[in-house]
Amino acid sequence: MALANDENTVYIYSMSFKPSTHNKPNQAQALYVDAGTLKGRGSAWAIAHRFQNELREQYDDGWGSLDQEAQQEHCPPSTEIIEEQAGRILSSNQSPDIPFDLSINPYRGCEHGCIYCFARPTHSYLNMSPGLDFETRIVAKVNAAERLSAAFANPRYQPRLLCLGAATDAYQPVERKLGITRGLIEVLSAHRHPVSIVTKSAGILRDLDLLAPMAEQSLVSVYVSVTTLDANLSRRLEPRAASPQRRLQALQALAEAGIPVGVSVSPLIPFLNEPELEQILQAAAAAGARAAFSIPLRLPWEVNPLFQDWLQKHVPDRAARVMARLRDMRGGRDNDARFNSRMQGEGLWAELNRQRFHKACARLGLGRDRMTLDLSRFQRPHAGFMRAHSASESTSSTLPQIELF
Repeated sequence: MALANDENTVYIYSMSFKPSTHNKPNQAQALYVDAGTLKGRGSAWAIAHRFQNELREQYDDGWGSLDQEAQQEHCPPSTEIIEEQAGRILSSNQSPDIPFDLSINPYRGCEHGCIYCFARPTHSYLNMSPGLDFETRIVAKVNAAERLSAAFANPRYQPRLLCLGAATDAYQPVERKLGITRGLIEVLSAHRHPVSIVTKSAGILRDLDLLAPMAEQSLVSVYVSVTTLDANLSRRLEPRAASPQRRLQALQALAEAGIPVGVSVSPLIPFLNEPELEQILQAAAAAGARAAFSIPLRLPWEVNPLFQDWLQKHVPDRAARVMARLRDMRGGRDNDARFNSRMQGEGLWAELNRQRFHKACARLGLGRDRMTLDLSRFQRPHAGFMRAHSASESTSSTLPQIELF
């Protein structure tokens, strides 16, 4: 695949295998870059990942090194795109609290830079920082469409509920150049395989020509993530994502094109976007949303220190209150990774938020169940295609479930 050049994007190398994360030299450093030079980035912290066996920190050697460092101007980091030749593209899910069986993530890492993203810890498996690296070093699975076609050709494959962009956004900025997600949708459309898409990008409107015909056959549903209606808060929480107004416009355009569309008010963060819950649902319903879901903030692994660092930098007056309320909803812990509880929270405040959500959905006519898609229309690739790819495809067409924290 030919990759377009962009002055803000650097393509550094290709990767044809999954790298080991335990025995390689450590690349990530637990150092800060001056936050003032990182406009458009969610975190300025290249936090060490949990597999690193050594840590680095800035140290005053008595010669004024730290003062010199503070006075230097730092260039903002460019976005680096790392090409990956994926072996397989489908990941299976056995989690009881996730309403899909398979997922596809065309990219590892996400340039949107959402500080709260639960997928940040997955960069640890690549020996990269879940902080700054996650939003500046993006792994692109450039052969994703080819791998999906090969998976569909496997005689053992049976169509199941499939989510596109479950971890990282399939329509993040680099998708405009690479078109990997569009290639996947072309394969899904050709073989009439249903898909549910979650995104906070208006870039999905580029693919209306594919999505609208699929919607006529009950093969697609879309959930637009609207975290807040406050543009200023959005710029700080998710600096390179579309503005809240642009997302609502995209939601409306999808609805007008006949595509079943819902809204995700996730994550719900106490004292930040939680007070807006009803207003977000009302705005989404007015734009044409049919369904909604909401998940309280989760802080797995490295997301916890990254988010608390963000609180101290952006809303220090509310930082302690936010964390105290989160702990109230997580049994006294910063994070609760137990199935079912992790997606709902527990205790008085979690129950209050659930009641608010349910009442608002009932008043606005928003369904709380995932929109139904038709699995019966799937058409397997022809026999010639199957013979051509049988040598390269193993008996299993899906990856085992990744750690979902």
